Amino acid sequence: MNLFSRKTTPLKKLTPENIAVNIESLSVELNNKVVLDNISMRIPAYSITSIIGQSGCGKTTLLNSMNRMNELITDHKITGHIWMDKRDINHKRENVARLRTNVGMVFQQPNPFPMTIYENVGFGLKLQQQYSRRQIDDAIEKALINAGLWDEVKDRLHEPAMILSGGQQQRLMIARALALKPQILLLDEPTSALDPLATLFIEELMQSLKQHTTIVMVTHNMQQAARISDYTAFIHKGELIEYTDSDSLFTQPKHKQTEDYITGRYG
Repeated sequence: MNLFSRKTTPLKKLTPENIAVNIESLSVELNNKVVLDNISMRIPAYSITSIIGQSGCGKTTLLNSMNRMNELITDHKITGHIWMDKRDINHKRENVARLRTNVGMVFQQPNPFPMTIYENVGFGLKLQQQYSRRQIDDAIEKALINAGLWDEVKDRLHEPAMILSGGQQQRLMIARALALKPQILLLDEPTSALDPLATLFIEELMQSLKQHTTIVMVTHNMQQAARISDYTAFIHKGELIEYTDSDSLFTQPKHKQTEDYITGRYG
């Protein structure tokens, strides 16, 4: 099932320097509904971690917790801790703008701005107003190279981003996030709207990116999770049921709920 080589460290043997995100007793209420209940998990650095589960189980809420996107919902209540670089990102003094620079986000549907390809990738850099034109040019080129898109658009940088195909637009969104050099990249169903060939491009891209970026991905596609993820977390009705390396979870799940879900008995 796995098309990509991987060697994972057992979660129990992770050392602090190998942990990119440490989630402790996280609970989230949105609009007076408990969406996540007492989640604790340690996400290894420079790896791909998938979050799977039924629709509405809390996967995206967990992803959004890692860059405080849930706070955009008016009625929210969040307890617990999420540690990154020895900082509790839920602390009231945390710089949220800096956090969202360090923790990039790519959504299910590509959402390019009504701008050129160049302006889309450089948007966040220009907002920071601390880079020269040369620095921005270099960062845009590097981001497009890292997103596997440079060769396809290098002669069209000043054309509208909307001329790109769906798969190209999604890679453009990844480039836009990468331009800010995030330590962590959050992907919410990044290939669900793409055809199989574009999906393969994104999956190969993720394998390349994990060499220098930690990737956390929500997916409904269990074959994808088994194929490309180093670790997988299964959530059911807001609770973390099982979290381990992907090979173990998909071949020898320890919990019946996990087995029932991955074998299609429900979900």
